[in-house]
Amino acid sequence: MNTVKRALLATFLAASPALVPAAAMAQDVGATVYGNDGNPIGTVEAKADGIVTIDTGKHKAPIPADLIGSGASGPSINATKAQIDAMMDEQVAAAIAQRDAALVVGAAVVSANGNPAGTLKQVDLAADAIILESPEGPVALKREHFAVSPEGKLMALFTREQIASAAASAQAASTGGAAQ
Repeated sequence: MNTVKRALLATFLAASPALVPAAAMAQDVGATVYGNDGNPIGTVEAKADGIVTIDTGKHKAPIPADLIGSGASGPSINATKAQIDAMMDEQVAAAIAQRDAALVVGAAVVSANGNPAGTLKQVDLAADAIILESPEGPVALKREHFAVSPEGKLMALFTREQIASAAASAQAASTGGAAQ
């Protein structure tokens, strides 16, 4: 009985494409998504777990799939490109401010894979010079190499292994590369 119902539903939807949810049509990678002004917002770059990532040309905006409807030009959302970019600008600015506030001497740092990576030994935001004291030694980094994790921890955007490798390279360079 379920097979018959599914077959009838599939036949009905194929015969009535206007009844297919627009979110399903908009989730095709490469599809253009339009704003409520009828102008393109961007193209679908990815889809996963109910989120459609739209590349606006300025940002990669994550949009819940259920917010994508159908407009005169095709898949659309109830905003303009300018509004989406402005919202993303605000989110990026807030993330940068949160990151910069967390970049203080003594702050504990985790790696991109969540492992303890060390603590900040020196922080000069004006010069964009930060020294992470890892267990293997100091590593020179920049602001752009950090973020605040969803759990609120200061995170280096490198794995623990990459940090260890960078510390070893810095140590070898400071000793002239001679093995002892």
